[in-house]
Parts: sequence; C-alpha cells; structure tokens
Amino acid sequence: MRVLLDEQLDWRLGRFFGEGFGVETVAGRGWKGKKNGELLALMEGEGFDALVTVDKGIPRQQNLSRHAVAVVSLAARSTRLRDTAPIVEGGLEKIRSAPPGKATRLP
Repeated sequence: MRVLLDEQLDWRLGRFFGEGFGVETVAGRGWKGKKNGELLALMEGEGFDALVTVDKGIPRQQNLSRHAVAVVSLAARSTRLRDTAPIVEGGLEKIRSAPPGKATRLP
C-alpha cells in the first residue's frame, strides 16, 4: 500500500507503518504547498492509495468520491511524533482497509 504523509507530519512517522506499506512525504515528492484537490489528483496519478494527515477539513473541502485515494485523518493532540506515532501503530489495519474516495478518522 502506498501512503503519502501530509506536509505537517514528521517524516519519521513513516518508520511506524511496518511491512506492506510504502511511505513517502509531500515534501519528499516536491508537492509542498499544493492545495488539497491538486494534491489528491497528483496522488492518484502516481498510484498512491492513501493520504495520512491531521487536517480535519479535507472531507468538508473536497468531494472525496471523485478521487481513488483514501484520506486518513489522525486525531492527534499535535503533529509531534510522540502524538502521531501511537495512533498510526494502533491503526495500521484501519489505514490498510481505508476505502478510496472516503475519509477515515483514527483516534
């Protein structure tokens, strides 16, 4: 499964995904500063399966059903690794099964 970490997340979060995940970052792809709709379209074109973010507004701002990419939002206290890593580690199955064109929230 190919996952893209949104630009506000620490790149080291990719270490917590485990086997079966290919994790890249928005910054690493050179997509920093892209608007959400453009980012989702770029992801589709490059074969990504999911966007992991802390941005709660994407489902309200975008018509996700138009995109073949899942959006997984982390309900973290902050974007710090100590707050996001446990959510990812505990939610790997939910990330893996997140449906394309929909938003999934991980507590």
